[in-house]
Amino acid sequence: MKVLIKVSDNSEKFLTYEVKENCKLYDIAKDIFKEDYKKYLAAKVNNKIQDLVSGKYKENDVIEFIDIKDVDGHRIYVRTLIFIFVKACRDLFESYNVLIEHSLNKGLYTEFSNIDDVNQDVIKRIKNKMNEIISMERPINPKFLTVNEAYEIFKRQGMSDKIELLKHWNNEYIRVYEMDGYYDNFYGYVAPNTNVINKYNLRLFYPGIIINYPTEENNFNLPEYIEQRKLSRVFKEAEKWGKIMDVAYVGTLNNKIDDNSIYDLIRVNEALHEKKIAYMADDITSDKNIKIVLIAGPSSSGKTTFAQRLSIQLRANGKKTYALSLDDYFVDRELTPKDEFGNYDYETIDALDLELFNEQLLSLMTCHPVKIPVFNFLTGQREYTREAVTLTKDHIIIIEGIHGLNDELTSHIPQNNKYKIYISALTQLNIDNHNRISTSDLRLIRRIVRDHKHRGNSVIKTMSLWENVIKGTEKYIFPFQENADAIFNSALVYELCVLKKYAVPLIEEITVESEYYPERQRLLKFLSYFKTIEDEFPIPNNSILREFIGGSCF
Repeated sequence: MKVLIKVSDNSEKFLTYEVKENCKLYDIAKDIFKEDYKKYLAAKVNNKIQDLVSGKYKENDVIEFIDIKDVDGHRIYVRTLIFIFVKACRDLFESYNVLIEHSLNKGLYTEFSNIDDVNQDVIKRIKNKMNEIISMERPINPKFLTVNEAYEIFKRQGMSDKIELLKHWNNEYIRVYEMDGYYDNFYGYVAPNTNVINKYNLRLFYPGIIINYPTEENNFNLPEYIEQRKLSRVFKEAEKWGKIMDVAYVGTLNNKIDDNSIYDLIRVNEALHEKKIAYMADDITSDKNIKIVLIAGPSSSGKTTFAQRLSIQLRANGKKTYALSLDDYFVDRELTPKDEFGNYDYETIDALDLELFNEQLLSLMTCHPVKIPVFNFLTGQREYTREAVTLTKDHIIIIEGIHGLNDELTSHIPQNNKYKIYISALTQLNIDNHNRISTSDLRLIRRIVRDHKHRGNSVIKTMSLWENVIKGTEKYIFPFQENADAIFNSALVYELCVLKKYAVPLIEEITVESEYYPERQRLLKFLSYFKTIEDEFPIPNNSILREFIGGSCF
């Protein structure tokens, strides 16, 4: 039969290729790309992601082989690396239970649930074993098992987390991957062979290990290692809380929906948020020098609701608050810097009039009257249409914006007058021990729901903007997150069970012709793990979740 092979991402040319009946995609890649076949991790068949071993196609289908430079290819590279890491650990230390926890230090933070003596020697042994598995070019075989078959295998391998997930599995079969008698399952595809892994590193980050892998920001080389100890403490705190409440994994969360204890969990989770915000307000008011609170975090972190709730807690402590918008300090449009495509770049800090901003901050802090500008987005000019503002010595100025943690924004303000807060949805919940939930996926689903409900944006519009949102976050927020005086984790352990019913119908609108169809399939697969919370009455009207689903008192 004949199929069409897309030659490259940058070309519309197709190669007509004659294949034998039942020829695997893996064998087609070997035949076409010769020695370069190892870099291909999966294929898109008519825009649908398929693994190279069990992937299906028919005559005249369009096949595009993808490598690490494709966003889905990159995910497959990381999953394959995790599979090899877990297999190496099991081969060396059969009693070690590997936990893939969360992203940290430009990599993945991992631990062993039943040991605390990880050291450089342990890391060296794991790395040697991984290199051996990679050099032996071990095949990774996809298999489709019945739920009962998978249950017995996971029980034999001591994987109680996966057994909990299977209790709520809606299909008769489940795809697993096997290598040398070891079975695992992943949320997404894995490469057909260990030989695709050519760059990685392991580092000690006590009591666990950081797995570093190539990233797009570093031209798919290993990134520079950067420690994030403050962020690590917040993740640790969230994980500790999750274990106390018995919601470390999606399976245990689904159990709470089944037994109706989910509503108690909602109340406790919301109370924890309120307690954290109150603690920050106490911290701010206890220091008489603090006059400015700067709040920054990635898109869809819940900054708006958080700022409002913090303001209320500060007022409860006897302070007055004044919100200042960075949007009003844009330079006039003709002075705005442009990006590499010639478009106005409103995200760069150079798009702000920093001299005026700092001058007016100092005046506000010292109780002098200030005429704060209004930026007219239609004309692209700054206007002065407001009455002058005079603050008192009891006022705290609250500034929310992308550059809040960058000291260049407030370079004229003494450090002891500033309190910087980083906010992000740092979910501690994982699908199971080897399948983490990405914080960016949680934020994307929040944004899909919010933009449709409150801004009238289609899911395609949201997806089209998301790549630039992520790039802006990588460039302007993440490098400064360790500068924060406090970190607020806006994730709610139950929220995906609520967001699911809003997000799924929107995501299903993406058609197979769309460039975002692979993302549609991935997100629907991800959300399928969660049971739905139908009754929203227990969610308070000041919840950060209300910013996205509606019903917020703010």
